[in-house]
Amino acid sequence: MEKTLGLHILADLYGVDFDKIDHVEDVKELLENAVKYANLSKLSSHFHQFYPHGATGIILLEESHISIHTWPEHGYAAIDVYTCGGKEKTFKAMEYILKVLKPKRVDEKVAERGVVPVDINKVNIETNIEKVKLETV
Repeated sequence: MEKTLGLHILADLYGVDFDKIDHVEDVKELLENAVKYANLSKLSSHFHQFYPHGATGIILLEESHISIHTWPEHGYAAIDVYTCGGKEKTFKAMEYILKVLKPKRVDEKVAERGVVPVDINKVNIETNIEKVKLETV
């Protein structure tokens, strides 16, 4: 028996409206809203405006990351959504991005990451967790 630790979607979006992916503010809003829509946990982010056109950005998540790199003059955006701990959030984040950008064509690759064995016979899993009593402040 195996389990998958994460799901990684790589998507090439073609035929995207120039104005939706040219400015860093719009790209940032897109990714921030995708994180909220998929109920992901943002740790930090970094975005950059290119000149004369295009933007790039990444949001670091507790679950992994979500990123975009755009070429608005070609109507193209490269999207990367990788999350651990549940495939549904990965698909939900990508769903949001596709709804907003409305590409004419999507080339998508989906990869299961970290396919590891699960020993169903091992009931007692050893852990090194120290129990600490917390006091009310």
